[in-house]
Amino acid sequence: MKNAVSVLGCIALLITSALSLQAQPDRITGEPFATRSAVIGQNGMVATSQPLATQVGLQILKNGGNAIDAAIASNAALGLMEPTGSGIGGDLFAIVWSAEDQKLYGLNASGRSPRGLSYQEMQQELEKRNTDDIPAYGFLPISVPGAVDGWFSLHDRLGSMSMDQILQPAINYAEEGFPVSELIAYYWEIGAQIHNDRPGAFKEEMTINGRAPDKGEIMQRPELANTYRILANKGRDAFYEGEIAEKIDKFMRENGGYLRKEDFAKHTSTWVDPVSVNYRGYDVYELPPNGQGIAALQMLQILEEFDLSAIGYGSEQALHLMTEAKKLAFEDRAKFYADPSFSDVPVQKLISKEYGQKRAEQIDEYASSNVKPGMSVLEDGDTIYLTTADSEGNMVSLIQSNYRGMGSGIVVPSLGFVFQDRGELFSMDPDHANVYEAGKRPFHTIIPAFVMKDGKPFMSFGVMGGGMQPQGHVQILTNMIDFGMNIQEAGDAARWRHTGSTQPTDDAKEYLQDEGTLNLEDGYSFDAIRGLIKRGHDVGYDIGGYGGYQAIMYDAEQGVYYGASESRKDGQASGY
Repeated sequence: MKNAVSVLGCIALLITSALSLQAQPDRITGEPFATRSAVIGQNGMVATSQPLATQVGLQILKNGGNAIDAAIASNAALGLMEPTGSGIGGDLFAIVWSAEDQKLYGLNASGRSPRGLSYQEMQQELEKRNTDDIPAYGFLPISVPGAVDGWFSLHDRLGSMSMDQILQPAINYAEEGFPVSELIAYYWEIGAQIHNDRPGAFKEEMTINGRAPDKGEIMQRPELANTYRILANKGRDAFYEGEIAEKIDKFMRENGGYLRKEDFAKHTSTWVDPVSVNYRGYDVYELPPNGQGIAALQMLQILEEFDLSAIGYGSEQALHLMTEAKKLAFEDRAKFYADPSFSDVPVQKLISKEYGQKRAEQIDEYASSNVKPGMSVLEDGDTIYLTTADSEGNMVSLIQSNYRGMGSGIVVPSLGFVFQDRGELFSMDPDHANVYEAGKRPFHTIIPAFVMKDGKPFMSFGVMGGGMQPQGHVQILTNMIDFGMNIQEAGDAARWRHTGSTQPTDDAKEYLQDEGTLNLEDGYSFDAIRGLIKRGHDVGYDIGGYGGYQAIMYDAEQGVYYGASESRKDGQASGY
């Protein structure tokens, strides 16, 4: 059956690819893949996945706030307007360029598993449910939400405007209502179908009488407005030590949950140094584990061994090399990426030039089907990515998520937000670096990125979407650096996505034993697709799953910002 579906998918892909190539109009400006022009602004820029959230951030900049203030305000608006991918029940990561300090800051604002739920107790809970894996929904996968502490950590160190001013636009929209945008309405309907019957107040606070809001329908979220107002007036401690933590503790105790007020009181974000590789003269920065950002760096180190520019965008050879680089990096991801407080992650070795060269030597002319790590469930995930920049030169690359769509589906009555389900991403293999432990951060998929050129900020960008994210980062960078695309065109061009690699939730001894599936958007040539099939790739066709891109690029010579937004989503880049 799988082969039949694959064959049908390939036929559909070939037809749609041929049609899309025939229908591709000429562009006077010479960018054949661009859906629209990049946005250009001198004083500030905001790019998010929801136009109203973009406008919230832009207004903060116009009112005198800086890029950090605008990022927090936009994130608060997205938590309201796009709860299918974000919210204060989730985690946050950020890379920030501080113009005053002339420094890149990295923030890991991800939460930890309940301190009172041991590995043995987790195992017993799974046995009761007749499963070996931590489930996607309900109480078991909930970890401490880190986003709120992330906001206040960023604000305390780098912000300029008061938090009550920053959160007020989102509070206003939550009270008065906002029109739900098209793609978000689609995913909201899926979330409502999955979570309406869960313990707590999901149905009451996240739907309209049990149904998701329609496209264009006005949605009010008064409970979230009240929670935001508490944060604006009483600060971070209200969430982690005060009345919000107390409500959560009480609800969890009464309903079989595992988080306690102590888990919130002991939560801290971590300032970290971003790590980087130089790719053809550009310094590409990601955050170190427990996230998967260094997978993009590993892929770039491998791909630098090949002349992609000469090979050409969308060619059979380029797609083959990128897919094989992904397979190699993701097997390392499956074995080594974990909370560095619990496991010694060999980051510098994994992203080294020497290791990239050795891994590149393993690529031959055919699709590999026996890929192992080189040193001796994840494909899905709904997330928001946003980026901001201001007149002072500050730039923020921020990503935030509840993980699977609307997270665990658990809503504490009167608080108005859904708890994340990141704990699903632990392995239960005791020999795995990412094994579940109490008080540990799980493996994370969400990754912000930043690029420097000649010691100056060049681009802040991200591509949300589970295991697609490192693959998306690499495609954006190669599209611009190797294939000469502009910032908007690089995101609009057809994407590929390889699935089937070993996951950090699998057993430690597992590895990729078949070729996986190479999914292609329409837009690739018949010759390239046919060539990939002849090389042994299992080519598939998928109408979604290719991520969501936002970016801001700084042109130091002209002193202007270029903004780009994902054409596959509801978003917008806007500047002034």
